Amino acid sequence: MGNVAVIGAQWGDEGKGKIVDWLSNRAEVVVRFQGGHNAGHTLVVGDKVYKLSLLPSGVVQGKLSIIGNGVVVDPWAFLDEIARVQAQGVEIGPDLLVLADNACLILPLHRDLDQAREKQAGTNKIGTTGRGIGPAYEDKVGRRAIRVGDLSDRAAVEAKMGRLLAHHNALRRGLDLPEADPKALVDELMAVAPRILPYAQPAWLRLQAIARSGKKILFEGAQGALLDVDHGTYPYVTSSNTVAGQAAAGSGLGPGSVGYVLGIMKAYTTRVGEGPFPTELFDEVGKRIGEVGHEFGTVTGRARRCGWFDAVLARQSVAVNGIDGVALTKLDVLDGFDELKICTGYTLDGASLDYLPTGQAAQAAVKPIYETLPGWSDSTRGARSWKDLPAAAVVYVRRLEELIGAPVALLSTSPEREDVILMRDPFMG
Repeated sequence: MGNVAVIGAQWGDEGKGKIVDWLSNRAEVVVRFQGGHNAGHTLVVGDKVYKLSLLPSGVVQGKLSIIGNGVVVDPWAFLDEIARVQAQGVEIGPDLLVLADNACLILPLHRDLDQAREKQAGTNKIGTTGRGIGPAYEDKVGRRAIRVGDLSDRAAVEAKMGRLLAHHNALRRGLDLPEADPKALVDELMAVAPRILPYAQPAWLRLQAIARSGKKILFEGAQGALLDVDHGTYPYVTSSNTVAGQAAAGSGLGPGSVGYVLGIMKAYTTRVGEGPFPTELFDEVGKRIGEVGHEFGTVTGRARRCGWFDAVLARQSVAVNGIDGVALTKLDVLDGFDELKICTGYTLDGASLDYLPTGQAAQAAVKPIYETLPGWSDSTRGARSWKDLPAAAVVYVRRLEELIGAPVALLSTSPEREDVILMRDPFMG
């Protein structure tokens, strides 16, 4: 098949943007299949840094880029991001960018609801970005969402708005928010519609033709598998399926079209927001990893929590995603440590576990079992071949492969596009 699905295999922020950008050189089409503009990808190309949230990374490469039906789309954020990237010299138009006409929209009322709920939850907050993604997915499954294709018909939008506000205004009253004005919302959507609709088309139909032609498709995931609404650390998760199976459902192609599944993992572990994190470090080591790794959210600017590599969770990601190979990123952040630790299992109430339990209290209570490996003093930054790595770094990578049950196909050694060691080309299977 020659297609590749790129999946974050931890809690997001694994460096998917760089890997997708690097793989885009080998692909002809790039597809986003879930999430919204809560996801952030940073691409470093020469002296330019591109920060993408909603747009597929292929736009920077000039490759056909498709936002699939599994994505929820804030139309104003969509246009703002296009304008921002165009200001950096990238031409974006409907010939380059396709927006699925059956994708659901994020409206201002979704953002209001998201932020009001988090504020009311206090210490029990989930840690969302407050951009309305969760409430938009709720309306999608509640069958009251307004979709991209509806923007061509004001009467249809007005009818759907009535059903939508029958739900939302009841919630807004309970949260001490003023009721939303249906006419004002419809007017806002109709004002932006002429700028959105040129990008809209049946993405699934376009992808069917692309697949039949034999062109290579790169499916680009957002966030990470540990934030999956089914398989992640629920309820501290995102509102969509982030695992590899969603690449098919969220784009409109059958599962046989997905091809090779490449899981992106950092050489350590990070997480943003609330929720369990068994290997989190609260000492100077954790602080150093965060500083050297520049661990701040692309979208929110929030500092990421940092910890040692968790092979238990990585092994779970390999299983639920059907990962064929791993792209290991940020190895260079570990340069200079005397020793490194890897979590190989957990203990819970005196019992040993080789997986993260489902229960919220149990997830918070597990304790990591560590294996210690020697670190290395030589720099790995910018290495582009296996022989350029210190021996201890090679041992570390090989041990990770053994523990997670998947080979490292690519090894990233800096944010620069070309600083990648290729062991296996995912497009070759």
